[in-house]
Amino acid sequence: MVLARLRSARSFSPHPSAGNGFGIFKLFSTIESPGDPILRGRIRNNPLNKLYRRISRIGYPEVSIVPVLDQWIQEGRTVNYDGLLTMIKELRYWKKYAHALEVSMWMSDKRYYELTSRDIAIRLDLIARVHGIEEAQSYFDNTSKKLRTRECYSSLLLSYALIKDVERAGMIMQKMRDLGLLNSVLSYNTMLNLYCQNGNHEKAENLVHEMQEKGIHFDKYTYGILLNAYADTSDIGGIDNLLTQLESDRNLQLNWDTYSTAATAYRKVGLLDKAFSLLKKSEELIISGRRKTAFNFLLTQYAALGKKEEVMRIWEIYRKEGNVYNKGYIAMITAMIKFDDIESAEKIFEEWESKKLSYDIRIPNYLIGAYCRKGLVEAAEALVNWVKFSGGEPDARTRYYLANGCLQRRDYVNAVDYMREVISIREPWWMPRMETLAACLEFLKGEGDIEEAEDFIRSLRNKDLVSSNIHDRLLEWIRDRESSLRAINMLGGDATKEEASNIELPKSEQDCSSSSGSNESSLLRCIKNLSKRFIA
Repeated sequence: MVLARLRSARSFSPHPSAGNGFGIFKLFSTIESPGDPILRGRIRNNPLNKLYRRISRIGYPEVSIVPVLDQWIQEGRTVNYDGLLTMIKELRYWKKYAHALEVSMWMSDKRYYELTSRDIAIRLDLIARVHGIEEAQSYFDNTSKKLRTRECYSSLLLSYALIKDVERAGMIMQKMRDLGLLNSVLSYNTMLNLYCQNGNHEKAENLVHEMQEKGIHFDKYTYGILLNAYADTSDIGGIDNLLTQLESDRNLQLNWDTYSTAATAYRKVGLLDKAFSLLKKSEELIISGRRKTAFNFLLTQYAALGKKEEVMRIWEIYRKEGNVYNKGYIAMITAMIKFDDIESAEKIFEEWESKKLSYDIRIPNYLIGAYCRKGLVEAAEALVNWVKFSGGEPDARTRYYLANGCLQRRDYVNAVDYMREVISIREPWWMPRMETLAACLEFLKGEGDIEEAEDFIRSLRNKDLVSSNIHDRLLEWIRDRESSLRAINMLGGDATKEEASNIELPKSEQDCSSSSGSNESSLLRCIKNLSKRFIA
């Protein structure tokens, strides 16, 4: 039976080094939300706080911050290792990976700090995110063997896991076994999660068995991964047994997110009452230092259960207890969109704008995506204009949503233009849906412009969106006017499950400027309302 052996997993004593070693999750993921007092204290007490403020004002990743760093030194000011490391962590938290990498390079190239294995592990992660996994692998290969510690291997493993490269991640993990470096729960969690995401449950079972043999204790991430795996295979008995084991595990401290994860698993298998009950348990375990993070999760979870009254209750508590930051507004806006309450989502968006928090393009993006799914592309474009006017910078997802909106109303010309922009500026770790790319390719082939179609296909390969083999097949397909194959058959299915409307592949030349009559009145009403707020 799928995942059968996972049910036999029992609490066991941790491996002597399992809980004491360095962990990439700890290094990369333990900085709390902006409202967390520990994080805020870290920023406030950083001796380089003023330098960080200068850097953080530069919003565009393509604008180098090296001149700012150099000017700081020219002014006769000093820097120190700990302060720079804190800045790198903070920039990474805000997903300013390019700037974090520049600080990392500057501290060694210009200030001549000797890098530790920890610094190299951080830099590996940043290189992978900014320049791609091949650059990260090259950097790792050119690093002194003395510095290739468990931290560095774990960072490289995590980078391959992020792009879901099971084969190469497995090779890194085997190398860690051979070197005696595979003795922390972090690496097992990374690979276990990758196997479960790819549906390779047999290898996941073997990995759990290996953890048991080595005495590496489950942590909350392990339990979370396994709970999700049971949910994905609709194994209710597995969820029940694992929850019982989790609650009796003396080495694990039960907290709100433990029950929140279990609630998600029960929701996925359709046991909504059990999920609701566990969310109530989760609320009881929220501690003061993590309330904002917990509220963000609860808003999302209650929305997924369709409990709008609970969402509104949590939101009112949230707002009364203090400042709400970007993550809170993201959770609430997405909750309202899930309830198809666009009007409330717009009001939350307006409230966020009035707070003048650091600009987070994800927040308008959720509304832009919602408008496009409803065929309200003009409304979405109006909001994009307002984003630019407000000092925000539309990203790849902004244009991706617009492309899908255009495809939905068969405006293929603009859809292709938007997708060209998406391909050119997308982050290396994010993939657009193959259905969207296929629709663009079908249109280009139907238009008969082979040169433009070939250029589009080459851009897919240049940006690592398709393999060299698929690239060659697509070129053959685009040149063969008699081919009955569809582009989607060569590209593959929905690789990322990115939220978007169903895309109808073009079958014949259509009126690209027309939109459905059913949306016309709501579109005009929406534009009328938006004109006061979004159009400068």
